[in-house]
Amino acid sequence: MAEHLWFTTAHLTILLPKAHTANGISLIEHHMAKDFAIPLHVHHDEEESFYMLDGQLRLQIGNDIHTLSAGEAVCLAPGVAHSFRIVSPQARFLTLTNGRFEDMIRSLARPAEKPELPPQDEPTAQQIQTLIDVCQRHGIEFIGPPVD
Repeated sequence: MAEHLWFTTAHLTILLPKAHTANGISLIEHHMAKDFAIPLHVHHDEEESFYMLDGQLRLQIGNDIHTLSAGEAVCLAPGVAHSFRIVSPQARFLTLTNGRFEDMIRSLARPAEKPELPPQDEPTAQQIQTLIDVCQRHGIEFIGPPVD
């Protein structure tokens, strides 16, 4: 059964938890509002694939900038620096990972009060530092600002 979570200002749905797969693969649906952005970062020990369902996101991979739209996909090997920003009013996409990403999400998320976006409040300095610290403990390192 799918699990609905609020992760910062995003609504995430864990469709396939890694505990249910032989190789620790997670399938997560992400629903985010315009300008949701993740700083440039690397996953040191896992691959991450994106598949766009609705909307658009701007994706930085290394020094290259791409726009992903519904029906498009990309796969990033471990250690590849990347960042993204939602550029449409809202976007929905799937991620497929094979490491500790789901664990990081679970350690910071809370159960969704309803199956929609949470309040779009700016994070506090303490929340940002907690995110950085938790990501580091799960093999994800922030190395630069979000893509514009």
